[in-house]
Amino acid sequence: MPRYATIIGTGRYVPETVHSNDMLKAQVSAANPDLAKVVDAFQESSGIRARRLAPRDWAASDLAVRAAQAALDKAGITPEQVDMILLGTDTPDYITPATSTVVQHKLGAVNAGTYDIGCACASFPTGVATASGLLATNPWMKHVLVIGVYMMSKLADPADVTSFFYSDGAGAAVLTAADTPGFLSSAYIADGAYHNYWGLYSGGTYEPATVESVQAGRANVRLLQRYPPDVNHINWPTIARLLAERGGFGLEEIDLIIFTQVRLPSIKLVMDDLGLPLAKTHWIMEEWGYTGSACIGMALDDAIEQGKAKSGDLVALVGSGVGYNYAGAALRMP
Repeated sequence: MPRYATIIGTGRYVPETVHSNDMLKAQVSAANPDLAKVVDAFQESSGIRARRLAPRDWAASDLAVRAAQAALDKAGITPEQVDMILLGTDTPDYITPATSTVVQHKLGAVNAGTYDIGCACASFPTGVATASGLLATNPWMKHVLVIGVYMMSKLADPADVTSFFYSDGAGAAVLTAADTPGFLSSAYIADGAYHNYWGLYSGGTYEPATVESVQAGRANVRLLQRYPPDVNHINWPTIARLLAERGGFGLEEIDLIIFTQVRLPSIKLVMDDLGLPLAKTHWIMEEWGYTGSACIGMALDDAIEQGKAKSGDLVALVGSGVGYNYAGAALRMP
């Protein structure tokens, strides 16, 4: 009998500390008064009004564990029942070892294997698709935990205006083997020509961290070149249409579609392109900021909590990450 995969529990962690745009303006204007005006422009263009910050002595794994435990609780299973942990992030605890191993230890998932997924904000749908493949092809495997976590605020230069976007958080989902299809299709796009546009460029093998690179700010996340303004407007609809084509459904059949939570105007524009009403999407960036690798998992959990993703609904997840990577996953809710 064929094996399929379905989501049986989701969870999120949203830090309690609020970092408003007014607080950010005071922070950046101390270094450069002109930057305060840019914060206002970013708010208008993104829809972000505030961010959340985790305690400064935490690492990304601390956020991930809290979202993971919330997802396990909703799924009704214990950490010991998890067979595999897939963790997506571009803000790891360390370059190596993998942050997923740290989460496995802190969570107490003593029977789980782990690995990290490193395609930035496309990591969560990539993790969902990968988990579905693992469950479909490994009869011994029953539960896979997918986590997206983001703590770029700790790797940013607080005096740089791009810190406007970075918010902390984590989202998670538990997938299990099922007799009927839950996971329906996946889609991916990448273009490595954009690898030197936005990233953390010192601290790896390209440029090992030195006193000079740290003092020059190259160990902080940096926007070196601006992406074409329409890159998401082109690739998000492409991913959505590929999901529909490969999954054998029409776009109009989608009950909920969630995109990377970076710009609300982009979401509205793409929904119009797809011919879908705005009620069929969901966003969280207004009060929770840009949570990168975590945002799709967080938005999915919030949408489920609000009744926007119900049993039998067809849900599409579309993520875009620096580099760049695009990934999508379509599934039917159990």
